Amino acid sequence: MIRIVACGKAREKWMKAGIEEYAQRIRPYEKLELVEVQDEKVPQSNSAAENEIAIRKEGERLLRQVKDDEYVILLDLAGDTLTSVGLSEKIRRLRDASNKIVFVIGGSLGVSRELAKRADFRWKLSDCTFPHQLCRILVLEQVYRSFRIINNDPYHK
Repeated sequence: MIRIVACGKAREKWMKAGIEEYAQRIRPYEKLELVEVQDEKVPQSNSAAENEIAIRKEGERLLRQVKDDEYVILLDLAGDTLTSVGLSEKIRRLRDASNKIVFVIGGSLGVSRELAKRADFRWKLSDCTFPHQLCRILVLEQVYRSFRIINNDPYHK
């Protein structure tokens, strides 16, 4: 079982379509659950203290969705990078050990210290900056690519 727990709702039609497309591609390989938690309204006029409160609240909501027996892969700008093959090897090892995997995607301001502490692995998706909602599509695509690699199916180039 793989779960994606993300902060905020995918609002744009094309994002919803992309998320659903990759979710459908993954499901023949593995059970998949997508969970969205409410994000905080964070106007640009927020102070650093207000932003920290928002990060903490979002972190609490995300942590409530993480189960004790799950291996947490947290998307984090301070995390480690993986190639597509490296991610597929990590997923294969975790599945072979019967681990449940949850990818956690924080809000636009980042992730709380508590959430970072709970992570089993902190994954830096890229050196580029992406909207946190777009990260869902990128994570799902990489998970799909991982299953194609694991199963020696054509797709990965």
